[in-house]
Amino acid sequence: MTVHFMIWQAIRVPEDPIAQGEIAVLTRRFEDVSERTDREFGIVKSDLTALRLQVGNLDQKVGNLQAQLSDIAERLDRNQAQIVELLTQLVGRDPNVG
Repeated sequence: MTVHFMIWQAIRVPEDPIAQGEIAVLTRRFEDVSERTDREFGIVKSDLTALRLQVGNLDQKVGNLQAQLSDIAERLDRNQAQIVELLTQLVGRDPNVG
């Protein structure tokens, strides 16, 4: 192996300027795509953070709405109970007396 390595080094061809140019172009393309991907990832991450805040806000509003609906249901139950009680008291009474 050592002999082959030494032969390879002795026969080594000078670097090809066309190949070097192609490598440089590919490197720039990769860096451009990498920068664009990083920017787009940052945008997605920012949008995700905003979405999480909105979901949290909606969750809080739903909780408040549920509390209000529960309060309304309790008031309706009380009102219905009062109506039933009043109707029960009126049963058997003469509507003309009064």
